[in-house]
Amino acid sequence: MKVLQQEQILYEDNHLIAINKKSGDISQGDKTGDAPLGEYVKAYIKAKYNKPGEVFLGVIHRLDRPTSGIILFARTSKALTRMTKLFKSREVQKTYWAVVRDSNIPASGSCENFLWKNEKQNKSYVVDEKKPGAKKGLLHYKVIKTDGAYKLIEVQLETGRHHQIRVQLADLGSPIIGDNKYGYKRANRDQSIHLHCRYTSFIHPVKKEGLKIVAPLPKDVIWDRFA
Repeated sequence: MKVLQQEQILYEDNHLIAINKKSGDISQGDKTGDAPLGEYVKAYIKAKYNKPGEVFLGVIHRLDRPTSGIILFARTSKALTRMTKLFKSREVQKTYWAVVRDSNIPASGSCENFLWKNEKQNKSYVVDEKKPGAKKGLLHYKVIKTDGAYKLIEVQLETGRHHQIRVQLADLGSPIIGDNKYGYKRANRDQSIHLHCRYTSFIHPVKKEGLKIVAPLPKDVIWDRFA
């Protein structure tokens, strides 16, 4: 089993732990049979605190496998219940950074579409709102830096639909670098995409204090342009 690296731990207390997920790690178990990130986190907690028996760890939310950045886990059932409520009531703010190339995307704007998930393909599409199963997706974005042919885009989600940022940016003609599933011309060698959950902020579910977490960017030649 992989070992959780100390620099991946962004925040930790008795109630929550925030990890800087690497691209390729999975949030929860899936049909691949690969060990999910939570298993590494459990092993870390068990070793650090010398805990006997099974370690409790609640999955609060997920990130796509090729996406990197902040992922939150609950260390107690109380924290899990309260954080789940915060997510449902949209009281957790998540900010993503994405890199696109050769794009005529406007400097800022919003995307409001109806999205439909094809379960067999594990892919979402922009569709007519009348299509059965279609759900509204809304996000806001702005270009925060341009470096040559590359643009760094900051995205704020209003809804949390399947592959939402990926499909909506692609619909604007600006697929994320490496995301050949949504129209980028080639995949990255490591199968990552240049989408990163950069910031998250919320009121701590137990301490009732404001908390903001920042995830350092992955290291590669493209992200290094914007580090």
